[in-house]
Amino acid sequence: MTTQFKSLLQLLDYFKDESTCVKYLAASRWGTEPACPHCGNVGAYVTNRGFKCKAKECQKKFTVTTGTIFENTKISLRYWFAAIYLGTAHKKGISSLQLSRDLNITQKTAWFLLHRVREMLTNNAPEMLSGGVEVDETFVGGKNKNRHANKKIEGSQGRSASDKMPVVGIAQKSEYTIVERPHKLIAGRTVKEKIYTKFSSVNLTVVKDTQAETLQPIMLANVTVDSKIVTDAYRSYLGLSKNYNHVMIKHTDGNYITVGEDHTNTIEGFWSLLKRGIIGIYHQVSPKHLHRYCHEFGYRYNTRKITDVTRFENSLKNCNGKRLTYATLIK
Repeated sequence: MTTQFKSLLQLLDYFKDESTCVKYLAASRWGTEPACPHCGNVGAYVTNRGFKCKAKECQKKFTVTTGTIFENTKISLRYWFAAIYLGTAHKKGISSLQLSRDLNITQKTAWFLLHRVREMLTNNAPEMLSGGVEVDETFVGGKNKNRHANKKIEGSQGRSASDKMPVVGIAQKSEYTIVERPHKLIAGRTVKEKIYTKFSSVNLTVVKDTQAETLQPIMLANVTVDSKIVTDAYRSYLGLSKNYNHVMIKHTDGNYITVGEDHTNTIEGFWSLLKRGIIGIYHQVSPKHLHRYCHEFGYRYNTRKITDVTRFENSLKNCNGKRLTYATLIK
């Protein structure tokens, strides 16, 4: 199922009414035959309000939104699809205030909707990374020097988890081959070009601290043994050489050097994108919701080489089993 819209205006023209949205969601979830979200049986009777499972041991009723992030929503799927498209197409995301103005809904509704979209973008079964990966950690939170005097926290400037949330990132490096293009000559020499076969991707985890006992199990859970791991000289990474080909690059006085082809520039570049997005779009992120913002930025980064419409279609296929109620969100 491939749609042709290339902008928000074309999307809204395509999803002109609720019935079109329902048919599109059904085709995205099930294809041609509905599957019961309660028992998994393929095949259902059509009822006046949805479907009824054909399995005799089940026979439960369901709709196209049952068991998805859209379950029991009071918001039109047309609004949902517009929000998903905007949230995944904008490189640094969209704020709830901006979305409320764009869709003419309340800010509270837009905030809840965007958090459910972020929950939908969670990758519950990430693939193990291998080959060459970069690992680094960052701290998300305001600078202590910019706070009011009665809000300053002693000893929190810089790398401190007392008032900031640490996030560890694992970046899979791009893979490419070097090819020569004889028809391209510069100063009489044949030009060598990189043809990328695989682009870099990131895996993010919000952690309570950056101690070795916290960080290293994350490496073991996400990176295959004997892979090459490139980190900075932070002491918590000492000992990774027991399971990996560990390369440590010492960053001194802002000198981000490269050892051969090894560096941490990929993950450092992603941190810049994440923090610019938080500062420029959201301004402030609650620690208890930070992991969802990381899902959002990570998803967009990992799908940056595909079109906006393909990213929209792929994200919609992640709607199953991602229910997030308002009570759970604000708990």
